Amino acid sequence: MKLKSLYILGLAAVLGTGCNKSFLDVNTNPNSLPTATPAFVIANAINVTGNNMVGPNELGAYWSGQWTQSNGYIISTTQFAYNFTNGDFNYWDGFYDNLQDYQYVITGADAAGQAYLKGPAKVMKAFVFQHLVDMYGNVPYSDALKGVASLAPKFDDQKTVYEGLITLLDEAIVDLKANAFANAYAGSDIMFKGNTTKWIQFANSLKLRILTHQARITGRDGYITTEVNKIVTGAGGWLNGAEASINPGYEAVAGHTNPIYNNWGYSETNAKRALNNYPRLTQYFVNTLKANNDTFRLKRFGYANGGESSSNPGVSAAAEIASNYTGIPFGASAGYLPSAASSLGPSLLVKGEYARPLVIMSAAEVQFCLAELKQRFPAVTLSGTPQSYYEEGVKQAFRLVGSTTAQATTLLTSGIDNCDFVASTDKLAAIATQKWFALANFNGFEAWTEYRRTKLPNTPQSLQVVGTERPRRLYYPASELGSNGANVTAQGTINPFTSKIFWDVN
Repeated sequence: MKLKSLYILGLAAVLGTGCNKSFLDVNTNPNSLPTATPAFVIANAINVTGNNMVGPNELGAYWSGQWTQSNGYIISTTQFAYNFTNGDFNYWDGFYDNLQDYQYVITGADAAGQAYLKGPAKVMKAFVFQHLVDMYGNVPYSDALKGVASLAPKFDDQKTVYEGLITLLDEAIVDLKANAFANAYAGSDIMFKGNTTKWIQFANSLKLRILTHQARITGRDGYITTEVNKIVTGAGGWLNGAEASINPGYEAVAGHTNPIYNNWGYSETNAKRALNNYPRLTQYFVNTLKANNDTFRLKRFGYANGGESSSNPGVSAAAEIASNYTGIPFGASAGYLPSAASSLGPSLLVKGEYARPLVIMSAAEVQFCLAELKQRFPAVTLSGTPQSYYEEGVKQAFRLVGSTTAQATTLLTSGIDNCDFVASTDKLAAIATQKWFALANFNGFEAWTEYRRTKLPNTPQSLQVVGTERPRRLYYPASELGSNGANVTAQGTINPFTSKIFWDVN
């Protein structure tokens, strides 16, 4: 199967949009018999997952305090004054539509002679459900994805769903070990090109993320320790030195470029997008990097004031010295025009680089999960120490943005609190802080999850808000209330500022 042919036929309608259906989407009519093979469906499904994550990652980058809005645009009160309703931020519909495709692959792979797709489909199913729980709490899980057999699926307890995802990932690993990819169909895997070892590492990495999310909950010590030890004894490893990323064959054709590049960067002809100046680094983000003497990453996270050079892609128009990098106070509506603040930098956007893979999980995040798990639960059989995992996480974070190991080592031996592990007075705070930086520009939603879970770092409240309340979750969308109202209502009154996700114990 030629990947480019797949792209042309099936993916044009979904690049740059999170929820629209495409040629390959088998859910257009749930009452008709699908005929697409699992290999076609999973390629499109993985691509849609990547596109679906662009919106939540943007929102999370704002609400975690990494990004804010440029003053060149009218301030968004839904994002920065938290004036949102169940008609805003509806990621639910697109995510469940995406899950139907993964379920189709899981159900039909054996009959199609493509059993090697079951494992990847189960891993991606777990990935999507993990995000649904982290957005909404209780969600349909055991009764979901059954088509006409369950048109109004009941909601499952969120902790139960999380435990079910660990079981699902265990099943995925069994399938991956038992079924090597057929070489002719490796192109349908737009993540790892049929490399089942990497899929197993991704599955284990997701398990580590799910377990780390629960690490602050009283009474979960035994469960978490047991599950981490199972990962170790399984000997499959986790992401190390490379990311889980998606690339269906991005090309310089309208609708076929990397969706981040298309949203905030440039068109397929390298014309600057209207939203190129919209996301900006926050003042807290920039000033903290400066205070830590972490100017190596500062120059990778953002461009100097004035943005990217039009004639020298990847380089700032202004001199790349610390004084030329300015962050905007979170939620500020005036005083910082695009020319006077730092835009998203070369770690994410470079003119002409439309074909970069879309990162959905980094190796750095995994190392910080290991550091926290080892620090909190000494009985886990992980071979490293909290310090060794922490330092490897910083090094992987520097690598991801294009900095060097030597530059990471400078930070790690600086004697600065929350940078140098030995010098840090609160080891868990150091882990949380550097994890927050490691997630910047690539995984804003996970950064928001980590902020909700740890309340670190102590980022400023939006200038649009009086008081201390911040969003803890999203509303169930109006669309689900309309189609499954009794089950939505059964979840009680949802207040996004007080109705916490189960792992949010602060």
